[in-house]
Amino acid sequence: MGENAPEALKGEDWAGEMGARWLASLDRFEGMIAPIGTALLAQADYQPGERVLDLGCGGGATTLAIAEAAGATGAALGLDVAPMLIARAEERAAASGSPARFVCADAATATLDEPPFDRLFSRFGSMFFPDPVAAFANLKTMLTPSARIDLAVWAHPRDNAWMMEVMSVVRAHVEVPPAVPRAPGPFAFEDLGYLEDILTKAGFSGMEAAGYTGEQAVGGPGATPAEATDFVLASMAAGRILLQQGEDVLATARADLGKVFTRHYREGEGVMLSCKAWLVKAVA
Repeated sequence: MGENAPEALKGEDWAGEMGARWLASLDRFEGMIAPIGTALLAQADYQPGERVLDLGCGGGATTLAIAEAAGATGAALGLDVAPMLIARAEERAAASGSPARFVCADAATATLDEPPFDRLFSRFGSMFFPDPVAAFANLKTMLTPSARIDLAVWAHPRDNAWMMEVMSVVRAHVEVPPAVPRAPGPFAFEDLGYLEDILTKAGFSGMEAAGYTGEQAVGGPGATPAEATDFVLASMAAGRILLQQGEDVLATARADLGKVFTRHYREGEGVMLSCKAWLVKAVA
């Protein structure tokens, strides 16, 4: 194993390094999670005239889709802490003539000079708050009474082979500290009881969750094993751990990732690994 073990799997710095990594591989990241976003949009079933706040909107793909559904009489506002992603989202909206609007701010503390929203949407943008109860309570102040929220959050890592396979390679080469349950990060809300407790304390009620299961294309649809490996090393937090090691460790880990991804590669589809998310809804 490498001698320079990481301090920890730190929380993602979305306003800085992680936001820049996401932007650099925006199409690949969005391609990976697009089917889950489509399922969540179908669950939300936005109608013309609705005002929708898109939490953690990233590059704005979901906000643009919401704006189309809400129509000229509705509104779609994307909120994200990463300035580089908001800039890209604004470019996309301008290029497509979309009425979607975007604000760069921390949703945990932000105040918006906006009428309240009828709905809240978040595709994997709600799991990173250091104080989730306070953050959701703040979000509630941006919503109308009885506004509905729709969230996609990752289920347990063991149900997400795209993460487990990558981490098995990482752990073969680096001493990785055990994951801290409920810590801010992609899997913070794997325990639905914990999420329901947060939402209840923040003033929401009636939480329901449906499981989404499928396959996820690592590095995006059509990516080859080599492209998927490059994506993991350049863009995912696990790749950042490997990049902290010496060249020998990195080279061996790269080869091991390539072997894993080759086993799961399907021509024309990509490196396909199972995934599971929760599609959650509740009412303000």
